[in-house]
Amino acid sequence: MSPGQPGAPPREKGGRQRPLLLRGAQGLVTILEWSGKLIAVATLGVMFGALLVNVVLRYAFGTGIPWAYEIHAVLLPWLVAGGIVIAAARSRNIAISLLPDLTPARYQRFLLLAVEIAIVTIAASVLWSSQPILRASSFQTLSTLGIKQVWGYSSLVYAFGGMVVIGAMNILQLLGGIDRPGPDPARTSLS
Repeated sequence: MSPGQPGAPPREKGGRQRPLLLRGAQGLVTILEWSGKLIAVATLGVMFGALLVNVVLRYAFGTGIPWAYEIHAVLLPWLVAGGIVIAAARSRNIAISLLPDLTPARYQRFLLLAVEIAIVTIAASVLWSSQPILRASSFQTLSTLGIKQVWGYSSLVYAFGGMVVIGAMNILQLLGGIDRPGPDPARTSLS
């Protein structure tokens, strides 16, 4: 298989093949991005379907599905968590790029490394500090569904755990000499 063909191992500038560890890091980020996409699509589908069926039943029979109001308490946090993981995997988090734009090119990698270390530290501290909330939510039950609220709150672990893993993989790639390209303003502009 020659370089440039679909499925060929990625190559760095200069034609050298990337080490297996760096390819694995990018592969893990891609898997996390896809898991976020699947979670977002599934939660949107279930929430929309429950809302639609509830509206139809209310108009047709005058009564709806009682649990349709509670399902959002479990699924909406998962939808947000999926979006957080997708944004982190694509390096599309909310960011102010003034400082990187003003930094000389030779120092930008160090700045990106510092930002990724800060992201990992903050996300890990959120995971650590959310443990009491997760334990408390295991005692709270949704009245109609009868399930524990920990199922909704566990999305915190997915979202911030995903951010820790993605940040660690980004750090590994930066240390391995792979530049993380910024978003292309021409393709990402909403105007």
